Amino acid sequence: MKIIVLPGDGIGPEITEATLRVLDVADQALSLGLEFETHQIGLVTLKEQGTTLPDQVMARIPQADGVILGPVSHYEYPTRDKGGVNQSGELRVKFELYSNIRPCRSRKDLSILRKPMDLIIVRENTEGFYSDRNMFAGSGEFMPDPDMALSIRKITAKGSARVARTAFELARHRRKKVTAVHKANVVKMSDGLFLREVRRVAADFPDVELEELIVDATAALLIRTPDRFDVMVTTNMFGDILSDEASELSGSLGLGGSINVGDAICVAQAQHGSAPDIAGQGIANPTSLILSAAMLLQWRGQRDRNARLLSAAQLIERAVDQVLDNPATRTRDVGGRLDTRAFTDAVIATLTNVLANNAAA
Repeated sequence: MKIIVLPGDGIGPEITEATLRVLDVADQALSLGLEFETHQIGLVTLKEQGTTLPDQVMARIPQADGVILGPVSHYEYPTRDKGGVNQSGELRVKFELYSNIRPCRSRKDLSILRKPMDLIIVRENTEGFYSDRNMFAGSGEFMPDPDMALSIRKITAKGSARVARTAFELARHRRKKVTAVHKANVVKMSDGLFLREVRRVAADFPDVELEELIVDATAALLIRTPDRFDVMVTTNMFGDILSDEASELSGSLGLGGSINVGDAICVAQAQHGSAPDIAGQGIANPTSLILSAAMLLQWRGQRDRNARLLSAAQLIERAVDQVLDNPATRTRDVGGRLDTRAFTDAVIATLTNVLANNAAA
């Protein structure tokens, strides 16, 4: 399995290195055949090549079996005409990575919730309110005069249907419930179209319950009754906000994995940003990217029917869970004392034991 590795900006290189160390252990133990091909992007290539996303990097992605994308500092980038390309948005649109899949599960002593959370948020990834990526040419955001700014929301039947199908397929193998989150009481046409397509897809999954819920209520119920949710599907911005909320409620934004999936390409990406304020200090929490990489292995394993990749994904997640369950082996951002390297060492040690136990069984 050839994986393109894009370390990114800020803490990106640090947590990417940690992630690759964990993958190396799983690779050696299970003979996964992992090959890593690293390319620089972001502020490094902006300085060296005049762009944050070189063409040669984009050309390599379809030739690989998966991508690991580190956090990027796109807030610091110049405008697109000066080389500042938001890699996350560009990859999602260029390669039609229409589903952003974000699991959120409450963790012992870290969640502030009174009831357990175990859900997956499936967010449409290529259109919606994100005006920088929803037009064929030009931007969906503009100013007719100095005192007026307009931003266009784009919702398509195709985009809505395919992200809905992702959600229902996930729910079929879980607790068989999908919650479609919307604001159709206000944005009647666009969210009305989204709901129309979700309902059409639901007809193909009679064994899965469909619930429709306004986004305001969803944000509140994630706090009050998180255990009511199984798989949630929604449009781009609503999904972005709700998944961050759910991650924080379940323990921390730094503890959840995330993948961006299309029909043929999967990009593993941490849920959090590049945290430039702590970059280079060696204290970043690599959990999110490690779990995202495990999700990438799972996606590839399911696609190729590769039992070793599926086992590796499961065992990496188990090892991370065990490390996080122990307050003594947590990073500082979640109340522990470990730095990036020490935490990664703990994950590797635990994974080694988990692999040995799995082999013995």
